[in-house]
Amino acid sequence: MQQTQTVVQSRTFRLLTPGQVEEVTIERNVREGEVVVEPIMASICHADLRYYTGQRNPEALAKKLPMALLHEGIGKVVESRSNEVKVGQRVVIVPNIPGTLLGEGETEECSSTCDKEFVDNYSEKNKFLGSGYDGIAQNRLVLPADCAIPIPDHIPNEIAVLSELCTVSFNALRRVKDKLESPNTKVALFGDGPVGYLTASMIHHIYGLDASRLKVFGAIPEKLAHFTFASCALVQDYDFKSGEKVDIVVECTGGRFSESAVNQGIDLLSRGGSLILMGVTEERVPINTRDVLEKGLTLFGSSRSSCPDYHAVLSAMEDVEYQQTLLAILPSEYVSVKNANDFKKAMDSAAEHRSWQKVILDFKW
Repeated sequence: MQQTQTVVQSRTFRLLTPGQVEEVTIERNVREGEVVVEPIMASICHADLRYYTGQRNPEALAKKLPMALLHEGIGKVVESRSNEVKVGQRVVIVPNIPGTLLGEGETEECSSTCDKEFVDNYSEKNKFLGSGYDGIAQNRLVLPADCAIPIPDHIPNEIAVLSELCTVSFNALRRVKDKLESPNTKVALFGDGPVGYLTASMIHHIYGLDASRLKVFGAIPEKLAHFTFASCALVQDYDFKSGEKVDIVVECTGGRFSESAVNQGIDLLSRGGSLILMGVTEERVPINTRDVLEKGLTLFGSSRSSCPDYHAVLSAMEDVEYQQTLLAILPSEYVSVKNANDFKKAMDSAAEHRSWQKVILDFKW
């Protein structure tokens, strides 16, 4: 039987070349099992800024542009062709869309030891919003219903908009869940930026580690001051060779600081420890493989999440104390976006003034 579909017109803010945004109207098909979401609020990720400022390599830019940016956001459902999601619901937008839901076929074979959620997360058939596939910067976003996760009523928009980044942390930490649930496990986290803060917050609120078992390393005292639930140390003042050993290291620095953070983390790890890599860099990073081998360390890479992670994170976000911790990463004012010019100004400002707090866009379609 031929599948019926409807068509919606979407005002889309497309990045044509770095720094050049144009509003275009695109017709999008809506199939059975899909929903149409009007974005309400979004936050700007450093990945968005790398595309916007042209910091990705030329091959990646040529392959992925033009496209609409943004992958961290929430919206309301304005049309539904699914029994699971209702018109009017607030939803979190899942940017990692499984290829199976887009008619791209089954996911690839994986190693015999990996689970289904890992395959679904990293399948090459997937599409990712704002990464070669039009993202949230449009007024009508068509998604599989599974990728529109209803937001509980008592989670405010400004907390829910952080869920995408939080799910990435949750997915990464799930790889060492058993260790984190052990009462004696100690963790060191590198990175005093938003990713580090949200990941450390999760370790504290979901897994219950306090300052006696969670240490955060950063380079800027003003940023570290926000990590009130953990012990903190400046990387430039710490002796990593003789420092207290830990069971897990989470690297959230990325960029030019990846090399130092990874190797300092290797120095801190106990034998049999785990190193989680979350920081993104465009360059190759030299790693002290001798100590990785001699200590029997395990390295995990993680940069994305999938639908099941959102349900777990939204459940955790219902906790008022967790919400209060997350508020520290939010600005006092949000940026109102009515048209492509507003969007460009917001991106220009975010690129020029790199703030510790997230930049939140408040869409006024």
